[in-house]
Amino acid sequence: MSADQADTNAVVLYEIIDHHIAVLRLNRPEKRNAVNGALARSLEALVQQVEADAQIRVAVLTSSSPGFFSAGADLGEIAAGRGRELGTRDGGFAGFVDYPKLKPWIAAVSGPALAGGCELALACDMIVCAEDSRFGLPEVKRGLFAAAGGVHRLPRALPRAIALELIATGDPLDAARAERYGLVNAVVPAGEVMDRALTLARAISINAPLSVRESLKLARLAAELSDMEMRRLSAETGKVVMTSEDAKEGPLAFLQKRAPNWVGH
Repeated sequence: MSADQADTNAVVLYEIIDHHIAVLRLNRPEKRNAVNGALARSLEALVQQVEADAQIRVAVLTSSSPGFFSAGADLGEIAAGRGRELGTRDGGFAGFVDYPKLKPWIAAVSGPALAGGCELALACDMIVCAEDSRFGLPEVKRGLFAAAGGVHRLPRALPRAIALELIATGDPLDAARAERYGLVNAVVPAGEVMDRALTLARAISINAPLSVRESLKLARLAAELSDMEMRRLSAETGKVVMTSEDAKEGPLAFLQKRAPNWVGH
């Protein structure tokens, strides 16, 4: 058990569920999980741990406290001249938004996810949220700029006109509209957010980890590359996946009517 697993006073709590699911809980309740230097460094270290652990197949990012996800940047730290500490070299803001993640990440959001909190959610692959959740980039209301990926990730996740409206007005999107426009995967009552996120995580974790990882790698590039480039990458990836041990195990397990024993390569 790591120190973060054992220490409930850590700024990010870490737990492994069902052997293959990592749960990372932001844990600065007195600051509504606002990001300071300690949280950024801790979160990056745990993301590195998740990505390096062959047993972990999917990760969930959430809050240790119900009712809020993250207030974004700790403005007190910025006012004190420690703004640079809110990010890391490899991970960017919170040690997370720019970190090169290969495994699937799910944001489990309860309450508002605004400014940097929204950018943390957008840096995940999927979002499960509570009915009272709101997403938005209010930076323009304060003369600031959503520099942690929000202004380019939001238009990829929402219809262009809706994204531009949110960016220009700074007004939030409620959970119902977020679901309607496809920003989130599910909207559930507040007390059911983690259960729904874990249901999604388990549905992913039973699949071949190499297949999931390589499929997501290409899917994440779909909005950036041409169809010709994607076809080339698909052919290369297909060779890697289809010649793997798991590609042999999957059909064999199906024929033998048993659960597959994935090895991840």
